[in-house]
Amino acid sequence: MEYSAQGTTAAGRYEALVSSRSVYDREAKESSKLTIPSLIPEQTSGTRARIKTPFQATGSRGVNSLSNKLLMTLLPPSTAFFKLEIDDLEIKKQGQEALQSEIDKGLRTIENALMNQIEISNDRVAMFEALKHLVVSGNVLLYLTDKGLKVYPLSKFVVKRDEVGNVLEILIKETVHPQALPLEFLEQIKKKENYDADMMKGDLDIYTSIKRMNDDFFWFQECKGEKIPNTDGRSKIDVTPFIPLRFIRVDGEDYGRGYVEEYRGDLISLESLMQAIIEGAAASAKTLFLVNPNGITRAATIAKAPNGAIREGTAADISVMQVGKSADFSVAFSAIQRIEARLEFAFLMARSVQRDAERVTAAEINLMAQELENSLGGIYSILTQEFQLPYLRRRMHLLVRQGKVPKLPDELVKPKIVTGLQGLGRGNDRNKLIEFITTVAQALGPDVMRQYVNVDEAVKRLATSIGIDTANLVKTQEEIQAEQQAAAQQQLIQSLGPAALGSRLLDPKVNAEAGLADAQAQQLQQQGGTPDANQEVQ
Repeated sequence: MEYSAQGTTAAGRYEALVSSRSVYDREAKESSKLTIPSLIPEQTSGTRARIKTPFQATGSRGVNSLSNKLLMTLLPPSTAFFKLEIDDLEIKKQGQEALQSEIDKGLRTIENALMNQIEISNDRVAMFEALKHLVVSGNVLLYLTDKGLKVYPLSKFVVKRDEVGNVLEILIKETVHPQALPLEFLEQIKKKENYDADMMKGDLDIYTSIKRMNDDFFWFQECKGEKIPNTDGRSKIDVTPFIPLRFIRVDGEDYGRGYVEEYRGDLISLESLMQAIIEGAAASAKTLFLVNPNGITRAATIAKAPNGAIREGTAADISVMQVGKSADFSVAFSAIQRIEARLEFAFLMARSVQRDAERVTAAEINLMAQELENSLGGIYSILTQEFQLPYLRRRMHLLVRQGKVPKLPDELVKPKIVTGLQGLGRGNDRNKLIEFITTVAQALGPDVMRQYVNVDEAVKRLATSIGIDTANLVKTQEEIQAEQQAAAQQQLIQSLGPAALGSRLLDPKVNAEAGLADAQAQQLQQQGGTPDANQEVQ
């Protein structure tokens, strides 16, 4: 596992892989210049360099707009983007079909716990930053722990993948102050033969090495060629805390491509045209007064005269010079409008199904996801597989490790994404159930529907489909029967009057049929009749 056993260090391995990343670094910086220059600056360390602002804001608006739409679909607020499903075949094999609703109820409880954890975390804030890096550079690395979600831009990590895109190796380079390192490690560094006090001055580079071995990921941290104690880690592939993302996937390449790269031509043209118009407009706005050198009017007289002053001179000696090229800008304006229209279409600024409201419905989120899928050519599906599912599994793993939810058998329970084209979704399941009940009631009548459809089970499934806990909300069969019996008793009391007050019907410990018979006998006595001993009480 350790690089020292292979005759090299994590720092050496990082430098060996960083050369293959250089072309992607260059493309990312060029894309950042045209959109959000502060996202991937030219100078990534040391003193902050002055950032040049583009002449146009369409690129920045486009990146923020697309990132926001992706965030709303990948991590929608107050709406579950997934559901836990159990294998129906396994349930039938075990003969547990009757417990289907109870199992679904338990899974919904785990879903709610997971959604609550996402809501109270900073994941959406960090993910919005990550999505902007994805759109611009095409690559970003997520690190998810109990403390939250951390984002590493492309300049901070290198990655090695196999031919089909599976991650084989990741190395992260960070800079920390020596005081942030363990004391025992600092003492270990001081014992080295080549130790120099200057080595510990200023910030130090720390390298995190993550390698895949079979079905597990192993990692450790290194500084100054020495392994930092207590930094070893291990996890299964499906619950790893390290999630490298790509925006546009290209088979055989270790890194992804940015979305801005595909429209850089339009952005460059727009930048040049806007610069020309701004500079031309500034020149056109400049006005000069020319004075005839052979005239009687002196230039100093005009320059020093205040507004409304009276001076001696001749008007013919003075003329005004203006560029007068504003009409020539019409061609540039027309080209700008066409380019902006294309960019607004590409970055989904001109159209959206989302309303301007505080709460966005699940239907709007699904339609927005389909819009992203159709417009971006399957990019949303890539993020579903490379972000949503790994993120969800990691979050569930953290909750299980904290003891907040029970561990579910992986072979029976699978998470399913329910936004976009990945699944029908919980809302569609509810609509199908409502459609079935409505169709049966309309075609066969309410009586037949109540005869063949389990109303209690239907109510539970409707509540489960929208994530509502039915505990103490939906009445049990015992509660319904008790209320029906109490209503029948109250009706008899009202019909019999004061004579019913002494009836056994009011005694809950007595059989209801006996109480009913007693009440009917009292009624016959009041009418002057005597019940036949052989007559069956109805």
